[in-house]
Order: sequence, then C-alpha cells, then structure tokens
Amino acid sequence: MASSAVLEQIYTIVAQIPEGRVTTYGSVAKMTEGATARMVGSAMRHLPEGHGLPWHRVINASRRVTEHGGAVRQREKLRAEGVVFDARGKVSADLLWP
Repeated sequence: MASSAVLEQIYTIVAQIPEGRVTTYGSVAKMTEGATARMVGSAMRHLPEGHGLPWHRVINASRRVTEHGGAVRQREKLRAEGVVFDARGKVSADLLWP
C-alpha cells in the first residue's frame, strides 16, 4: 500500500476530476510523487465509507471500467454524469481529464 503522503496526493487529484470526465489509474499515478497505477487502484478500492471522492471517474488505460465488484455501479454513476460508452465499453478519448 502507498504511504500516507502518496495516498493524500492520490485523493487530492481524484477530488479534482470534473463531473462527466474520466482519467486513468496511470494518469493519476503520473501526477503523484511515486505512485503506480496499481497503487491508485488499491487506493480507490480501500476508500473509507462516506468519503465523497469521485472514485468512479478513474478507469483503466484502455478507457474501460475495470471489472470488479463495483463495476456495474461505476458504469451507472458515470452514465448518470453523461459519460457514454461505445459498443466495446470504451469511453471517448474526448472525455479524458486533464
């Protein structure tokens, strides 16, 4: 698991992702000092209850929602914000942030 300083960086970045936009685990990692894409994924998986962070706006490098226990909920939350998935489940590159 990432250090508390790296986790704080990850959370700060994720909090800035605008509604209706997405970014990748790797992009978040590149904006930190030392995180990897896997660390970002782990941080999203282990968020405390009631955190309020837009975790659902972080997707994988192929611009798809990674299959996990919350994947259906993640897609629903993104669709509710106007994010459209193509026939292969990909999000348009136009929606990538930053």
